[in-house]
Amino acid sequence: MKRMKLYEANDKMIELIRDNYSVLQGLGAFGINLGFGDKTVQEVCDQQGVDCYTFLSVVNYIINGYNQKEYEKLSVQTLMSYLRASHKYFLDFQLPSIRKNLEDALDLKDNLAILILRIYDEYARSIQLHMKYEEKTFFPYVEALLQGVQMNNYNVEIFSKHHSETTSKLLELKHIIIKYLPADSLTNNKLTATLYDLYNNEEWLNNHSNVEDEIFIPAIRVLEQKIQNEDVSLKLSSMIGNTSTNEAISDREKDVIICLVQGMANKEIADHLCISIHTVITHRRNIVRKLQIHSLAGLTIYAIVNNLIDIDLVK
Repeated sequence: MKRMKLYEANDKMIELIRDNYSVLQGLGAFGINLGFGDKTVQEVCDQQGVDCYTFLSVVNYIINGYNQKEYEKLSVQTLMSYLRASHKYFLDFQLPSIRKNLEDALDLKDNLAILILRIYDEYARSIQLHMKYEEKTFFPYVEALLQGVQMNNYNVEIFSKHHSETTSKLLELKHIIIKYLPADSLTNNKLTATLYDLYNNEEWLNNHSNVEDEIFIPAIRVLEQKIQNEDVSLKLSSMIGNTSTNEAISDREKDVIICLVQGMANKEIADHLCISIHTVITHRRNIVRKLQIHSLAGLTIYAIVNNLIDIDLVK
């Protein structure tokens, strides 16, 4: 049963672990070492170079299923480090350790034991392929995003659609051991301990996958949108900068532009600025010549980008 408490930055790290010892497995993935005494979560994170908000977001989600959903506050770099370290722990330690325990618990002269190991190896292989894909394809994509570069042929939605579950073979393996494998008392103790590891492994893997689905992927969506918005602004500024001549727009011409994007006709502009219609037409010709912008939409963009008018005032 989950403890329904949301941990905060001023809670002591030792209390968080005391209440939820399973968090110990994730501390190393965040790069947090033991020996932090009675320091608060914030103090430990600051001392060990971990983004506290991101750490607590992951911890509170794993412990309580609570998702704060303020993805723009998350440190994508911290999440990347956490997921990469989790992969390393799982592939380099957890999977080989469980296989070794299975070998010790089974009679390898028994064909059934060989089949059980084969099922485990198939499961381990599927996990390896899944995580290696993330390492080789998705993580480099995210690193490029962090550098402000978005690839044209890949995005987080492509990754999300292929982010499938990988625990079906593990479920099959557990059921076969429980239901069909006879064993003496000594072997049974070893198998029971290994089964316990398999169940913990399944929970860990589900938590890992859920963090990716519910925290990491949404954070990448936010990062993608931010880059897209910056790219649009850059293109607009570049477009206007490339169409400008060395001849500056005068203050009166700016007044005319403001009137135009507000939807005024030539006569209305003349009355508003206390000038003749002929003068308005002359200003409009000069504006077109200087900016090389012929459409009202183009002038509107120019006015917004150059802070001549607020977008909310545009009709």
